[in-house]
Amino acid sequence: MSLPSARPRARRRPLVAALVSALALAATAVPAGAAPAADPTPVPPHNPYAGPDGTATMHGDTGSSDTTPLAGPGAGNLASKRVALASACPTVLVGSDGYPVVLCTPIFGQVPTVHLLNPADGSSLTTLQLTKGSLLGGVYAYLDNEDRLVVVDGSRSLLRVAHRKDASGAWRLSVDRSLSLASAVPADDAVTGLSPDWRGRVWFATGNGVVGLADDRTGQVSTLRLPAGERVANSISTAPEGAAVTSTHATYLLTAGADGTPAIAWRQAYDRGQARKPGLLSWGSGSTPTFLGPKTGTDYVAIVDNADTTVRLKVYRTDGGAEICSVPVLRASGGPGSENSPVGAGNSVFVAGTYGYPYPALPDGAGPSVPSSADFAGGLTRVDIRPDGTGCATVWDNALRSAAVPKLSTATNTLHTVVRDPLIPGTRGTGILDPYRYVQIDPETGRVTRSKQVGVGSLYDTLQMAGTVAPDGAYLQGTVTGVLRITAG
Repeated sequence: MSLPSARPRARRRPLVAALVSALALAATAVPAGAAPAADPTPVPPHNPYAGPDGTATMHGDTGSSDTTPLAGPGAGNLASKRVALASACPTVLVGSDGYPVVLCTPIFGQVPTVHLLNPADGSSLTTLQLTKGSLLGGVYAYLDNEDRLVVVDGSRSLLRVAHRKDASGAWRLSVDRSLSLASAVPADDAVTGLSPDWRGRVWFATGNGVVGLADDRTGQVSTLRLPAGERVANSISTAPEGAAVTSTHATYLLTAGADGTPAIAWRQAYDRGQARKPGLLSWGSGSTPTFLGPKTGTDYVAIVDNADTTVRLKVYRTDGGAEICSVPVLRASGGPGSENSPVGAGNSVFVAGTYGYPYPALPDGAGPSVPSSADFAGGLTRVDIRPDGTGCATVWDNALRSAAVPKLSTATNTLHTVVRDPLIPGTRGTGILDPYRYVQIDPETGRVTRSKQVGVGSLYDTLQMAGTVAPDGAYLQGTVTGVLRITAG
């Protein structure tokens, strides 16, 4: 099954891991020369309260499809530049004005910091420090329809951070609006994920299982608590049908009416295994749930479970929650685990494995892994949902060691990611001198079609963080020490 290219759409329309905070976290037009084909690949519809598709969230859009309508580095020799920010930078977003907005956690001090980058060379134009919170708190953020970064800081305040020039012509970052969530989020808890609904309100979920809806225009905040013992360790996703939340036990679709009170539309439990695995950050699914589908772009919700010996891709109908399929994935690599959000477009889902990835820090309460450590297995699997929605089939399965969340360009039908190669070819161990390569992958076959080594050693560790295609074609990838800027020409 071929993935057709997508038309650019008008602007109106996971964690991955920024865990290193404890290292101690434009236009959407296709660039010239990358003309799209006539038939679009269905992807989640544009959220009118989010920024440009492909660059507004860590996972591209509020449906967390990990797709982009932008082409990425084009023809010519590939080049890479490391923008050193002395910080782990998991959240790399780009507004409609083309300016990257990056949320980082410095190696020293670990105070979350927003950077506004120069789109021409990636240098930092200005910064704004946020209140420090938990390891996962403040990792996920998104750009709204006014290019403001929407984030919850360590004081449990919902912030909208704008960037603009002051009277002298210098760039400044400032908080446009703030709403305290302290009445809804206990002091020993923190917001893990957030995403806007289709009315401009903000869904959020906390590590300890509080899910809420906040309206920072009116001050209204309403919440519900998931069953005791269920935690939320990844971000959440939104679509016109509601908010998808995957806890350490189950996946939910939540809805809310005009009064803003959250309600559970459906719940689907999954196999969470006997313990946390090496290369995962919690005992349960590592997925930010992904909306996808061939008709509306949100027909289905997909996650990967945490079953003990072989993990499975789980696909549910958004309407009602019925399970479409439960398919074994990542068998070629032998690594039963994924901390990454699946990539979803039309009927196709791509799952990247993280089993054994050597994270330098873990969230509080992650618990011991079983086994205590393992070699990084990697793995990348494509699964297609049958056109009639009656099941799924594996298209290909390989042992590619992606060290980042892959992104699918629907403009060129290309998967982009960074892989972590072993220092000694043919082995599966990891070390501080491992080389890292930017690669482009053919989604029809799973084969690498183009690659470029971007660096050697721990300074270039992409730590299973998500990359972003910028409007000028640059591929921006967060690392433990800043941002890689990969270009061609």
